[in-house]
Amino acid sequence: MAEIEPLLQPRADEHRPPESEEQANSSSTIAKRKAARVASLDVFRGLCVFISFDIEHVNQGLAPAEPDGMRNPKRCPPVLLSSKTQARISVHINGVIENFCFDFNTFSSQLMMLVDYAGSIFPIIAHAPWNGIHLADFVMPFFLFVAGVSVAIVYKKVSDRVEATWKALFRALELFVLGVFLQGGYFHGVTSLTYGVDIEKMRLLGILQRIAIGYIVAALCEIWLPCQRWRGDGFPRNYNWQWCVALLLSLIYLGLSYGLYVPDWQYLVQADSSMLTVNNSRVYTVKCSVRGDLSPACNAAGMVDRYILGVDHLYSKPVYRNLKECNLSSHGQVPQTSPSWCHAPFDPEGVLSSLTAAVTCIIGLQYGHILTQLQHHKERLWNWSIFSVSLMGLGLFLAFLGIPLNKSLYTISYLMVTSASAGITFCVLYTLVDVYSWRCLTCVWEWMGKHSLSIFILVTSNIIVIIAQGFYLKAPANNIY
Repeated sequence: MAEIEPLLQPRADEHRPPESEEQANSSSTIAKRKAARVASLDVFRGLCVFISFDIEHVNQGLAPAEPDGMRNPKRCPPVLLSSKTQARISVHINGVIENFCFDFNTFSSQLMMLVDYAGSIFPIIAHAPWNGIHLADFVMPFFLFVAGVSVAIVYKKVSDRVEATWKALFRALELFVLGVFLQGGYFHGVTSLTYGVDIEKMRLLGILQRIAIGYIVAALCEIWLPCQRWRGDGFPRNYNWQWCVALLLSLIYLGLSYGLYVPDWQYLVQADSSMLTVNNSRVYTVKCSVRGDLSPACNAAGMVDRYILGVDHLYSKPVYRNLKECNLSSHGQVPQTSPSWCHAPFDPEGVLSSLTAAVTCIIGLQYGHILTQLQHHKERLWNWSIFSVSLMGLGLFLAFLGIPLNKSLYTISYLMVTSASAGITFCVLYTLVDVYSWRCLTCVWEWMGKHSLSIFILVTSNIIVIIAQGFYLKAPANNIY
């Protein structure tokens, strides 16, 4: 039950006499000792990885390899900071917050694993087919939230903005390239020990790529639009320009989503035979001719991706195939009698929705500012709670007005509700882990959060699953997997 007093007492350093150099060094040592107990962020990430990976291998990882080698890459990544990067945090910040990222990140990691493995058994856990929100739909915003908080910690003090910018760009590029390699179709699934992908059909965007985009936006905001002076009259006023960037991205998203005209469009799907064929491919036509439509067939986000990325570089098995209109079979096949849009590829991590995803990182950045600028638990929890409740209320109000909660489109209402949920969840973990020091209950999650990137790579590349399937009793079917 350590560190309860800071929740109840005012800031002690306001009335403290000047310290000598020896006393200052002693205080710094004490602060660093306490820093090791600030571990709630990593627990969050680790739990999200655990939850999300579960559904992954029940629904997709054990399915037969697809003809084009494009296996389902729908999985949620760890936050982009590696163990080495987190180790460098101490260079930039004081000891009070240097280990902050741990517990919340572990929670996110284990949440990912749960939704991946249990989604086929409990539909409420898996991704919602279109409108609506299930447990799995919280994972991606939680990771973006974590990335934003981490940016506030890493870039609290920047001596050389140009150098910091280049480092941030390089880290984002590393994560983006890693995402293309792991989620672009190079690996074909655990039932097909083959690899390789047709470059003309490689998926260009994905979860890791979205994290990279959100990270670089938040990092540039923190590097070039920092708070000049912390004021006690409310944290939003201290970072006006960063909020302006978030508002601008949201307005661009709304303008394009509701303002772009979506014409009728066609696409090709490889088939053995069909009524209309072009190079042995079935031709599908989707009737739209609308503006401001948020349906799976005629939304502006899909049109933007088809024009910018190309239809062959999109996710080939979108979640909206689980809608009743598509009549998805138990083998994962869409009947030819289903509407034409049911066969179309769609990328839930597309270009347009990445704008609002980046806003989630900026929101997490503000939570990180509260962590780094305020010194006591009570102040932090009060500001986090007010912020979270405000976002939740506004998000639900927008949903009531008709802006649906939609993960695939990353709508404004979805952005606010999930960001508020991340903030509330973090407040709970922060209280349990960092205020009351119940870390013995979350030590496994904390470890997973610290190594979530390595775990993600091992699972995404099927190495862990292949190793587990390699040990069996008498018959290969009796493997430990």
